Amino acid sequence: MKLRKEMGLIMAERKIDPKVLQRRINRVLKALFIAGTIFFILVPILLLFKISVSAPQDILTQHPPFLIKNFTWNHWKRVLAAGHIWVPLWKSVVVATSVALLGIMIAAPAAYVISRLPTGIKYGVLLAIFSTRMFPEVGIALPISVTFIQWGLVDTNFGLVLAHLIKVLPLMAWILTGTFDSIPKDLEQSALVDGCDKLQALVIVVLPLSLAGMAAASILCWLESWNEFTYAVYLCLADATLPLKTYYYVRRGNWFESAAYAVFLTIPVLIITFALQNYLKSDYLSGALKY
Repeated sequence: MKLRKEMGLIMAERKIDPKVLQRRINRVLKALFIAGTIFFILVPILLLFKISVSAPQDILTQHPPFLIKNFTWNHWKRVLAAGHIWVPLWKSVVVATSVALLGIMIAAPAAYVISRLPTGIKYGVLLAIFSTRMFPEVGIALPISVTFIQWGLVDTNFGLVLAHLIKVLPLMAWILTGTFDSIPKDLEQSALVDGCDKLQALVIVVLPLSLAGMAAASILCWLESWNEFTYAVYLCLADATLPLKTYYYVRRGNWFESAAYAVFLTIPVLIITFALQNYLKSDYLSGALKY
């Protein structure tokens, strides 16, 4: 009898707390969800790379292998030897970088003013800004392109930058408004009390605290401009951007060279994202949650 009581006490001590068990289950489910998300994100990229470095007999078959069986650089060599990739690549880099820089110069002052407006007016202004994104992009790209033709901006980097700014400025203003909202107004008031004027308080206090949010907005808008396709179709007649060049190769039906072009299109995105991922935090994108 005594032995049974001791065994019962031991089993009771070893019994797992339901809260601890629930936390363990939640951790396992979270890990599975993250692993599944990473899998679905990376598998298309890996398959794209596989097609670009695989022999045709490995792809043009009824049951292609998942792994690379016959590795070859011939598709990449043909793309590089043709010499058609460097001009579109450089054009995309210049346009995307210009859009990010000009977008910050335009959107940051506007977002600061919006963030200091009363709540009701601020909400209305943000809705008005985002109302420009309600129209189909194809529908507004044609009249914009006609206007740019009249201005002589077709096949120019400046014309493409202006077109991309139409698309990215509402997003940048939205993000930066949330960034400036997260900076307490008391800091500006303290700077004014210490003898700074309004401009000095903005430059000394507000600007350094908002640099992380500006970096996050710049990264997102750089990526948006880098992948943009619609305006490039209308405004790039002779010198195509890299997404447009990839589309031309896809239309030609050459899967392997199209995959090589697509990998070239993806590499800068991966480099920018991984190099600056520390800026892509929820705190810096709080504007997406406040309104």
